[in-house]
Amino acid sequence: MRVVITGAGGNTGRKLFDHLSRQVDRFDVTGLDVVAAPPYSARSYDLSVWDEAWVETFAGADVVVHLAAERLPNSGWSKILPLNVDLLLNVYEAARHHRVGRIVFASSNWVLGGYRFDDGVRLTSETAPLPVNPYGAAKLFGERYGKKLADLAGISVINLRIGYNQWLRGNRPSPEMELGTWGQMLWLSDRDFCQAMEKAITVPGVRYATLNVTSRTIGSRWDISETERVLGYVPQDEYRIRSPLGVTLTQGLARLRDQGGARLRRLFSDNW
Repeated sequence: MRVVITGAGGNTGRKLFDHLSRQVDRFDVTGLDVVAAPPYSARSYDLSVWDEAWVETFAGADVVVHLAAERLPNSGWSKILPLNVDLLLNVYEAARHHRVGRIVFASSNWVLGGYRFDDGVRLTSETAPLPVNPYGAAKLFGERYGKKLADLAGISVINLRIGYNQWLRGNRPSPEMELGTWGQMLWLSDRDFCQAMEKAITVPGVRYATLNVTSRTIGSRWDISETERVLGYVPQDEYRIRSPLGVTLTQGLARLRDQGGARLRRLFSDNW
């Protein structure tokens, strides 16, 4: 199976490239990244600019795994538009042009970021989107554009709402992870990430799906049952969420800031 990975030089891209490349009897992997990464054999292209040189690398591909994007969730539209919208449109058009069979899109938990402090909501694949920043909004756009591509071009599209896969500390979970309890809920181990991606690449008979992907985090509101059903995904790693005093206090302050911002948005709704 010929697989093209965009963003192959990034954190998750490198992990996936290595994982698939070790299976030489199953996968022929091509990596693309804006910066060449020789250890990972990534070819250097700026995918935000249409260029036949990189478009031709999609010829004969069975699957495109689209990871390339601005990775910082707090980035503004000046970075998000060219790297998470324009670039995505280029990649999807190249896939359509070369009749790629499937796109696996690395969407994000930030599509549901607005539920962080809503403890009563179970976060499933069907939960209504609630992004809180340009990053999450662009990921939602990618999901919906993928649906249109699946409907009109017949390309299979699987969106994976990736949890929290750290590049620091060996991706070991702890209460010190960013975003406190929310970050712990979202923890995704390296091998669970690679398993979910591999299954999304190879599973037959899926025309379109949007699925949550985390490891088995005990005490989490993130529901991965649909991911297990559709992909046959079985998390290998487990973590029980912990809330020591420091995390609880930080979480409380963040909740107050969020609620204060929501009140202001309602007060000045015409200006937001």
